[in-house]
This record gives sequence, structure tokens and C-alpha cells, in this order.
Amino acid sequence: MAAPAWLTARPIAHRGLHVRDNGVIENTIGAAKAAIGHGFGIECDVQLTRDGEAVVFHDFTLDRLTEATGPVAGRSVAELAAIAMKGTSDRIPTLAAFLAEIGGRVPLVCEIKSSFDGDLRLTRRTAEIVASYDGPVVLKSFDPDIVTALIDLTDRPRGFVGENDYRHGEWDRLPPRLKHEMRNLLQLERMKPDFLSWQVKDLDTAVPFLARKGLGLPVMTWTVRTPEHRAKAAQWADQMVFEGFVP
Repeated sequence: MAAPAWLTARPIAHRGLHVRDNGVIENTIGAAKAAIGHGFGIECDVQLTRDGEAVVFHDFTLDRLTEATGPVAGRSVAELAAIAMKGTSDRIPTLAAFLAEIGGRVPLVCEIKSSFDGDLRLTRRTAEIVASYDGPVVLKSFDPDIVTALIDLTDRPRGFVGENDYRHGEWDRLPPRLKHEMRNLLQLERMKPDFLSWQVKDLDTAVPFLARKGLGLPVMTWTVRTPEHRAKAAQWADQMVFEGFVP
């Protein structure tokens, strides 16, 4: 399988085209509508609910973006539907509802979040949902196990999300060997990704360069927010996932 041409044709809106100060919150239907209105593809994240549904939400906890607190995985999909996003009437959409709103009008890049604990329920559920969707979708993850599992779960293109620096706090739970393998793409053979999604600050380094030029893998880059990063993306990547401006 190869990455589709649309993946690099136009910039992709990070978690939709959101502006929190204007009441448009990331990963909501409103953010999807805004991206669609500009013709941009959408990047979103999915998390698992207590009852096994895939919802579009980035964080593992509700605290930053909603009027509730605690883990997303501790609530049912019905309970999450009753929780408002801060300062808006928006709710957390299911992946199925998010796809229904997009309706194939623009492409979707869906990141499957992971606790790196071997739990593939969210991966399986995401694959089930996109199997019946008629629009353009690719799937990606930071977790090599998820990217590998997708080989047998879906015929959608799949990508690995990576960076060079796994020293910051969110990665503390991972063993050093796994972080070494991830930053150096040492699990490439078993993952067989169709594309890479690499941190913009690390674009001009060996791994994304060799993957792009040596292996022919398209490289999208995240998250472009400044003119400097936009220039770097133009030089070292095939397309950008952007936020905070309209290209």
C-alpha cells in the first residue's frame, strides 16, 4: 500500500481549524466545519470510552478542555455526550459522528492515542468504524504496536508518528530501549508504514531525511505554528499539519 496523493496535496488542520478564543475548540464538530469551509484536510485524535467507543479527543483527561475532570476512559460515551467543552455548547463527538459530519468532503488523518500497554481495543474499534466510511482516511499512531496491528485490521494507509526527543514528561513511562527504537525508526520493518508524521523541530535530522529520500516515504510534519517552522516544513517535509493561522 502507498500513501494517497491527497496526504501531501494541501496543508492539514491540526485537530481541525480551531480558535479557542473564538469558541471553536479543537477536535470538535465546529473545528471540523471550519476546516471544511477552507478546504483543508483534518487531523484528529481518538480516545476510548469506558464502554468501548472511539471518541474524538486528544487528552487522556477531561480537565483542560471540558467542564468535567478525570480520565476520558472512565466515562461512557453517553456520559461524555453530556459534558460541555469549556465556554461552548460543543460536546465530545464520537468518531462515527465526526466522520458523518465530514462526509468525504475533505480528507481525515486520524491519530490513535495509546498508553503503550498493549491494549488494542481502540485500534480495533477505529478500524471497524473507518471500514464503513466512504471518504479518504489514513490512520497513524506514536505506538509501533498499533501501527503494526493495523496491517491486519484495515486496508487504510497507516503512518508512524515520531520525534527525536522522548525526554519530556509524557514519555517517562516508556522504557529507554523503546524510546531508542522509536527515535531511530528501528521498528520500521515490522510496522511497514505508508508515511511518517515527524515533529517539525526534528525534520532536518537523519531519520526523517533518510525515510523520505532513501525509502520514498512521504513525511508530514507537526505541529507548524510559526513562519520559521513553516519554512522548515517546506524544505524538509512533504506537507504540514498546522495550527494557529490559515495558510
